[in-house]
Amino acid sequence: MQFTAEQRLDDGILEREFTLGEIPGTLWTSGSAPAPLILIGHNGGLHKREPRLVARARHSAAYGYAVAAIDHPGHGDRPRSAVDEQARADLHRAMAAGEPVDEIFESFIVPLVEKAAPEWQTTLDALLSLPEIGGPVGYSGMTAIGIRLAVVEPRIAAAGFFAGGYVPRAQREEARQVTIPLLFLPQWDDEGNPRQRALDLFDTFGSKEKTLHANLGGHAGTPWFEVDDGDRFFGRHLK
Repeated sequence: MQFTAEQRLDDGILEREFTLGEIPGTLWTSGSAPAPLILIGHNGGLHKREPRLVARARHSAAYGYAVAAIDHPGHGDRPRSAVDEQARADLHRAMAAGEPVDEIFESFIVPLVEKAAPEWQTTLDALLSLPEIGGPVGYSGMTAIGIRLAVVEPRIAAAGFFAGGYVPRAQREEARQVTIPLLFLPQWDDEGNPRQRALDLFDTFGSKEKTLHANLGGHAGTPWFEVDDGDRFFGRHLK
């Protein structure tokens, strides 16, 4: 891991950019060491510097966590392949025409999960070698990648899933193997993720401790107070 830039923000949070091979990322810390770690993810197409994600990261860092984000393959600062671009074009065309989109989502979310989960594990190896990070580890972000991480990575102790993104059929089956504590956040009127599909997925998780917070509103309308609730959720399991 190589740190490429750093700045002390006006709230006292130290923000550092890093690279790990081809993986670009950002680490936020508040100075309390060794701190529990939250891996903070985003949904399709977004950048690790997306303002709402950065605000979540800074809020959690101020709460006493180390927080890390990376750009997934084909996202943010990373190049998009011709296959990625075609899949996104097909998706936009189908949505505009009111056509079914599940198979298009499957065509690019499945490969994303297969690539991104090992990259998170590689990043986790590097982060846990830093003296300012002591674990345990939580994950907060895209449900499809989070399910895979919860199944294959034993160092993930708790997870918060934003339920707005498409979850491939393979991850809906893997959800039965997820046993860590969960906070699940669907939007009741999400135009991209039918309400019943989100509720069915929540039922599928094998966790004995799982909490669902559903709020009125569309895909991007998750209320900010859920960030506070998320930090308290992680406080119960990471501190």
